Amino acid sequence: MPFDAPEWFLLLGAFLLAGWFWPNLQLWRPLRVIALLTTTILLSEPQLDKAEDRLDLWVLLDRSESTEELIDTGLPEWRELLGKSKPSRKDQLFFVDYAAEVLEQGLGDSAVFTGKRNLTRTNLAIQNVLALADENRPSRILAFTDGYATEPLVEAAAKLRARGIPLDFRLVREETIDDFRIAKIQIPMRVQAREPFVLGITVRGFSDATIPMQIMRNGTAIAENIMVPLEGGVGRIEFTDRIPEVGSYRYTASISPPDDAHLGNNKAERWIEVTGGPRVLLVTKYTDDPLIEVLSQQGFTVETISNPLQLDVGLLSGTRALIINNVPAFEIPGDFLGALNFFVNEQGGGLLMAGGKQSFGSGGYFESSIDPLLPLSMELKNEHRKLAVAMAIVMDRSGSMSMTVDRAGKPSTKMQLANTGAAKAIDLLGSQDQISIHAVDSEPHSIIKLTEIGNKKNQWMNTARRIESRGGGIYVYRGLKAAWDELKETELGTRHIILFSDAADSE
Repeated sequence: MPFDAPEWFLLLGAFLLAGWFWPNLQLWRPLRVIALLTTTILLSEPQLDKAEDRLDLWVLLDRSESTEELIDTGLPEWRELLGKSKPSRKDQLFFVDYAAEVLEQGLGDSAVFTGKRNLTRTNLAIQNVLALADENRPSRILAFTDGYATEPLVEAAAKLRARGIPLDFRLVREETIDDFRIAKIQIPMRVQAREPFVLGITVRGFSDATIPMQIMRNGTAIAENIMVPLEGGVGRIEFTDRIPEVGSYRYTASISPPDDAHLGNNKAERWIEVTGGPRVLLVTKYTDDPLIEVLSQQGFTVETISNPLQLDVGLLSGTRALIINNVPAFEIPGDFLGALNFFVNEQGGGLLMAGGKQSFGSGGYFESSIDPLLPLSMELKNEHRKLAVAMAIVMDRSGSMSMTVDRAGKPSTKMQLANTGAAKAIDLLGSQDQISIHAVDSEPHSIIKLTEIGNKKNQWMNTARRIESRGGGIYVYRGLKAAWDELKETELGTRHIILFSDAADSE
C-alpha cells in the first residue's frame, strides 16, 4: 500500500525510545500500541492503488494566429494553478501546443511556439492526445482556445466518447468591441546592409473599416497616411525596405482610427539589426585620423565619430571593434560607456584605446566602465601627475590695449588678439593641467584662480575671450609676481607663465 506522507513512520522510533526511557508510560499495552500504530498510519495518508486515484491531464494550447499573444500571456498563471491543484503526486500534467501542427512541450520548454500558426487544427491535437494517452490510466483534456477550429471535430468527438475521456475547454478571447489595434509586426531579426526585407503589419478591429496608418524608422516617418482595409475584422499590409548602414533600427507602426475604445494598443514597434562586413567604430578628436586610412586598407569598414555626443548604444550593433583615440571620458555619454561591458564580454567585441593626454587615467577613465576592460591600470601615479602643466597667463588690459591693429586685413584691437592667444593656449592643455589668468593694469586682477582644467576647458576659454581693456597703467612686474605666487604653490612639475602685452608705457 503506498503512502503519500511516509515520513510520519519515523514516529514509531520515537515511541520506542519514549517507552524505553519512560517505562511508566506503559506504551507496550495492546490498546496503546494499536492506537499509536493507527495514528501513525493515518498521518502517513495511505492510498489505495487504484486507477481512479490517478489522472493524466492533457492541456491543449491553441497557438493559432487568432489567439494572438493571449495564450503566452495567460500560460504562466494557468500552469501554476494547475500544478497546485493536483490532488496526488501520481497525477500528471501534459502541455500540448497546436496550430497547423502539434508539438508537445517537454520539461523545461518555454511557452514559445515555433510552428506555423495559419491553421487551428483542434481535431489533430485531440487525435494526438488519444494516441499518447495511457489506456491504463484515466485521462482528461483541457483546451484553451478561442473556439474557432479550421477542421471538423466529429471524428475526435466520437473517439473521445469511445475512450471515455472528457473534454473541458476555456474560451480565450480578447474583447474587441469598439476597438482597433495593431496585432502584429513581422520583421526579420537581422539582415545584411542593403539587403531588401519585407515588413508585414496586421491590424485587427471589431468591424470592417479602412484605417490610416503611419510607419516610422528610428523616429522618422517613412510612410504616412497608408490606408489599411479591414475585412472580417483583419487587415494586413506588406512593403519592402532596405537599409544601407549597419546598426540597430526601430520600426514603429501606429494607426489612427476615428472611433476607438482603447488608444493604448494603436502603436507597436519592432527592432531589426543590420549587419555588414568587418566594421570598426572609431571615436576620435582628430580631423584626419591616420587610423582611418590604415584600417580601410586592411578591408575594414570604418565609421568615424568626431563628436562623442553623437555616440549611441545602437552604434555597437554589428560592430566588430571600438577604437577610442584620445577622447576624454567626460565627453562620452554614460549609457554608451555602460554598454561596453556587455559589448566586450558577451558579444565578443574588440576594444582599443589609443594613447594621448586625453586617454587612460589622464583622460578620466579611472574607475569608469572601461577601467576593468583594459589590461592596465588607469590610476594616475604621482610620477604621472608631475608631467602635467601648470600655466599662468598674465594679460595686459591697460588703455593702450584698446588700440586697433591690422589682423590679416581686418581691424582688431590688441586686447582681442591677446584674448584669442590666451584661449588657444588653454585649448592645448589637458584635463589634468592647471590654469590661472591675471589681468593687469595698475594692479593685477585675478580672473581665474589656479585650478585644474577638468571638464571646464570651454568655460575657461570663454572667460579668456571676454577680458576687456579698461585703461590705467601697465605694471608687468606686479602681474608676473602674482602669477608666480600661485605657481610656486602647485605640486605639478612643469610650470609656465605667458605674458600678453604691447609693453607700451610699462614700468
